[in-house]
Amino acid sequence: MKVVVVGSGGREAVLAEVLGRTAEVVVTPGNPGIPGSVTTPAEELDADLYVIGPEAPLVAGLADRLRAAGRLVFGPGADGARLEGSKAFMKDLVTRAGVPTARYGTFHAVDPAVAFLRSLPAPWVVKTDGLAAGKGVLVTNDLAEAEADVRAKLGGQAFGDAGRTVVIEEGMTGPEVSVFAVCDGDDAVVLPPAQDFKRVGDGDTGPNTGGMGAYSPLTWLPRGFEEDIRVRFIRPTLAELQRRGIDYRGVLYAGLMMTDAGPKLVEYNIRFGDPDSQVVLVRLTSDLAALLAEAAAGELRSSATWSDDDAAVLVVAAAEGYPTAPRTGDTIQGLDDAASVPGASIHAAGVVADDHGRLHTAGGRVLNVIGRGPDVATARATAYEAVARISWPGMHHRRDIAAGQPPT
Repeated sequence: MKVVVVGSGGREAVLAEVLGRTAEVVVTPGNPGIPGSVTTPAEELDADLYVIGPEAPLVAGLADRLRAAGRLVFGPGADGARLEGSKAFMKDLVTRAGVPTARYGTFHAVDPAVAFLRSLPAPWVVKTDGLAAGKGVLVTNDLAEAEADVRAKLGGQAFGDAGRTVVIEEGMTGPEVSVFAVCDGDDAVVLPPAQDFKRVGDGDTGPNTGGMGAYSPLTWLPRGFEEDIRVRFIRPTLAELQRRGIDYRGVLYAGLMMTDAGPKLVEYNIRFGDPDSQVVLVRLTSDLAALLAEAAAGELRSSATWSDDDAAVLVVAAAEGYPTAPRTGDTIQGLDDAASVPGASIHAAGVVADDHGRLHTAGGRVLNVIGRGPDVATARATAYEAVARISWPGMHHRRDIAAGQPPT
């Protein structure tokens, strides 16, 4: 099988590696650290399967254009992509589907939004309706900060048009869990869960980011967790999508909060999460290319298998200034040394190459370093040993990824 992976970050690097176990893989546009990267647009490449990584091309309808040309595509069309493209759409859909989630309101004007905020207990959650690269969510215990955020978003100062509608939610407490369901329109295969770390600093301090690390498996979850999520979350969501005439073939990425009342949906995304899906994908022992092809064709037959004594921990190495104003252009040192650590793998995300093939920083999240081992503690030690061998001016990373299960 020949597979085209669309995207250029760490997620696509891991997708290419795992799909490459059983298929020939091309990545577009990729990056200089991903083998098989080309600059040819996906529409101009011939393949048996197209796997679209990031949310932006899905929201823009790339899957629809490829399907219209007769291609087999893993990724929702623009109608299904509204689950991530519009948080208001997503909350309305899951509420109608009966999926457990937080109480919420959708607002276009400041006064009713602030009034709703004041009716809720802390913590307060304020989200931009549209895409904001994982940075459009404020969670705070400071009501004044929440009100200021609402005014900035609805006034267009924070995220432009993407923020001119806001979703305000009742805050939930508990550890967060990421679950990825491979969907064929009717049903789904639910992959092992992961947990990621969104705040930039140790101890979950500082601003939200696209993700600073992740680990899997989550040994503290109850047996049967994946099937419970499939039955109570994924299948009702697919049924509601079908009622709206939407044939959803792709990933449903459920961000869940493990509350005292059980799991509740924080939000859905429409693609493999970056970096949390990566610690799940590398653990799979089954054929990912075959599974995604079946889902794309609307006829899931395979299951996902993995080893219970195989853990993965991912640490993001980020550029100075990330997530607000990352510095770029620094030369990355120690990649070969890091890759020589037994059980470690290095996946390029925000990089460029010079004429001599040396990699330089070109984004906020520069590298994803994955450690593998028979348990989380061993995998974690491996990941941090590899990270310690990499350097560039201003490089930073969290030092507490997977330090607790779950982190407090």
